[in-house]
Amino acid sequence: MRSRSPLVTLLEDLAEPFTAEALFDQMPDTVFFIKDADGRYVCVNQTLVNRCRKHNKSQLLGRTPSAVFGRQLGQDYEAQDRSVIRSGRQLVDKLELHVYQPRELGWCLTSKLPLIGKNGKVAGLVGVSRDLKLPDVASSEFEQIAEAIAYAESRLSSPPAVAELAAIASMSVYQLDRRMKRLFGLSTGQWLLKTRIDRASRQLIETALSVTEIALDAGYRDHSAFTRQFRRTTGQTPSEFRSWSGQG
Repeated sequence: MRSRSPLVTLLEDLAEPFTAEALFDQMPDTVFFIKDADGRYVCVNQTLVNRCRKHNKSQLLGRTPSAVFGRQLGQDYEAQDRSVIRSGRQLVDKLELHVYQPRELGWCLTSKLPLIGKNGKVAGLVGVSRDLKLPDVASSEFEQIAEAIAYAESRLSSPPAVAELAAIASMSVYQLDRRMKRLFGLSTGQWLLKTRIDRASRQLIETALSVTEIALDAGYRDHSAFTRQFRRTTGQTPSEFRSWSGQG
C-alpha cells in the first residue's frame, strides 16, 4: 500500500483548506492563474483582476484570454496555452511584454505547467507571470557590469554578442549571465532582447518612424524577422501595437 506523503497528511489535517490562490493574492508582482483544457480561466489571483481593471474574480472565471483582453491580444496567449495542453510540455521563463487595460505595459517572465488528470491526459494548466525587477544601480555588482550595459545600449542598431559584453566586463559568459540574473532576473541574451524591443515599442508609440526604420534601429536587418520577434514577445505585430497605442 502506498504511503501518504507528509504534505498530504499536513493538508488533510488543516482546519481550513489551503489554496495557492490565497497565497498568490498576496503577491502584487505576480499573476497566477489556472485554466481548463479549453483554455478558460478557472482560478485567478487578485493581481490579474486588478491589472485587467475588473472588480472581482467572477468577471474573469470561465472566460478565455480573447474574451478578457480582446482577440488582438488574447489570441497569442491562447496559442501558447494550446501548445502546453496539446504537447504536455512546460513553458518556463518566457520573456514577455504584457499589455493590460488601459494601455499599460509590463515586462515579465511567464511559466506554464500542464495539469495531468487521473486518466493520464492533460486537464488544463497552471501558470505564473512574474514582474521583472529593477536592478540596484548603486550596488557594487551593477558597477562591475555598468560599462558593458552602457556599451550595449549605445549600439542596439548593431547589437554586440554576449561574449563581447562579457569581455568588456572582464568576465566569462557564465559569470556575466549569473550577474545579470541576480540584478535583472534575466540572462544576458534575454536582457538584450528586452532592451531592443523596449526601444522599438517606445518608438512605435512616440514617433512617426516607419516600422522598417524602427526595425533597423533595433538591430533587425529583416523587417519580417523583426515582426516575428516583436509578435512573439508582445502578442502583437508592430503595426497592431502602434494602432493599439493610438499612434496608428
